[in-house]
Amino acid sequence: MKYKDYYQVLGVERDADTDAIKKAYRKLAHKYHPDVSKDPAGEEKFKEIADAYQTLKDPEKRAAYDQLGSHQPGQDFQPPPDWGKQFGDRRFSFDDVDLSDLFAGLAGGGQHAGRQGGTFQMPGQDYEVTAHITLEDASRGTTVDLNLSVPEYDEHGRLHRVQRSFQARVPKGATDGQRLRLRGKGGKGLNGGPDGDLYLNIALHPHALYRVSGHDLYLDLPLAPWEAALGAVVEVPTLGGSVHLKVPPGTHAGQKLRLSRRGLPKPSAGEGDLYAIVQIVVPTVLSERERALFKELSDGSTFNPRGHFEQEIRNGNPAS
Repeated sequence: MKYKDYYQVLGVERDADTDAIKKAYRKLAHKYHPDVSKDPAGEEKFKEIADAYQTLKDPEKRAAYDQLGSHQPGQDFQPPPDWGKQFGDRRFSFDDVDLSDLFAGLAGGGQHAGRQGGTFQMPGQDYEVTAHITLEDASRGTTVDLNLSVPEYDEHGRLHRVQRSFQARVPKGATDGQRLRLRGKGGKGLNGGPDGDLYLNIALHPHALYRVSGHDLYLDLPLAPWEAALGAVVEVPTLGGSVHLKVPPGTHAGQKLRLSRRGLPKPSAGEGDLYAIVQIVVPTVLSERERALFKELSDGSTFNPRGHFEQEIRNGNPAS
């Protein structure tokens, strides 16, 4: 039997805790997932990573693996005497046995492992997938249909790929980057073991108008110079329909005008806010009448938008 260094496969130390092992597995599984990886050997690496994780995440399997000792990867070796009887409750023939097959049938994975009818129960594998939804879907909640090709262990403990279809409910108020857990929607358990879980990573599509920060929304609000100077009441779109917003006189560019509870719903109660960010927009084409009015304003106004430059210019003594 050839040795496989499962710690090296996951890139963790031999004394790594369960959280470190799980974190390393998720990172590598995402990198080498056959639906993502461009590596020609990605599927084989993905299987090796899954085998390593299935062994090291379970205390019984990990203890049994550690008892094999440390060898060079690919080195032929034999387990210590009575190893199979100690950990498998039976004697093994180790000739022409693959290490992953040995551990797939040795003991159940995870904290729910137990015996049933003299065999070990093995929980199913957890799956993780990204669900892309629109901002409108996040506001009202939606159902997503997922058709996945996923790795799954058969009754002999061998890993292969199967097609699985899921329908998952995304609650209203889901935010970008949120991780939803669907219990029992992962891989099938072995020997009566519980099914794994499905994790949905929420990704919001970019929106033409809104930017998202948690449950708050941000919207650029274009104002004409006279609207900003004199004040106005303008119509503003929201996810729940258009509303009227009062713009106070003297509003400046970059100012945030808050529309309370016009953001995304929150999971427990309430909603986020919508912030309208003021942008001063000048007309690019002027009629003769408009040009004359702007000229009249220019001639009669004492407003100097660059007044704060004057002190710096005097101190700097610029060349004339």
